[in-house]
Amino acid sequence: MAAIVSALLIGALFGFGLAVSEMIDPARVIGFLDVAGRWDPTLLFVMGGALAVTLPGFPLILRRARPLLAEFFAMPTQSRLDGSLITGATIFGIGWGIAGFCPGPALAALASGSPGVAVFVVAMIAGQWAGSLLEQRP
Repeated sequence: MAAIVSALLIGALFGFGLAVSEMIDPARVIGFLDVAGRWDPTLLFVMGGALAVTLPGFPLILRRARPLLAEFFAMPTQSRLDGSLITGATIFGIGWGIAGFCPGPALAALASGSPGVAVFVVAMIAGQWAGSLLEQRP
């Protein structure tokens, strides 16, 4: 139960941070991607803030024998670039550039009540479901 409550609180903090930084506004993201036009560096500062916390914090956390609310650290096991990773990253990037949303900000933007955001989230979930079906193929 503690892990669920912790995930809820951390997710709410993350969503609040996205809302405060206006990263739930697709115009901000598209402005960041528009390097040949009216470039908006706001997203760069949000990413920099995340890195400023993560880079020193991650090694400190990994010094622990185990996480506070789990049995072990769930770390990625694959370190090579393969076709699935490159294809998925390309599809993600195209969708991000077209819609101006990635999963975290899209979920946070659901609170706006915008029908467009709801359609995007439903399509995102459908895409994740379709991708999981492809992964299960022999």
